[in-house]
Amino acid sequence: MEELKSQILAFLEGVSKEKPRVIAEKIGAKKRDVDKACSELAKEGKIEYLYIGTSFVTLAGKDHTPGVIREE
Repeated sequence: MEELKSQILAFLEGVSKEKPRVIAEKIGAKKRDVDKACSELAKEGKIEYLYIGTSFVTLAGKDHTPGVIREE
């Protein structure tokens, strides 16, 4: 499970937000395993769920305001 969680976090580093189904397709994992790993990552505070018409997953604290570039 830890390896899958690491894959999900690495994938989310490269995107603003993504649906769990798409994450599963992109990293070659089963959706139910990705859902379970995302749930654990959310409990750990490493990712957040966004509900924009449908559910998305993003890294915790990532700013999604259009046109705003977040300073690191």
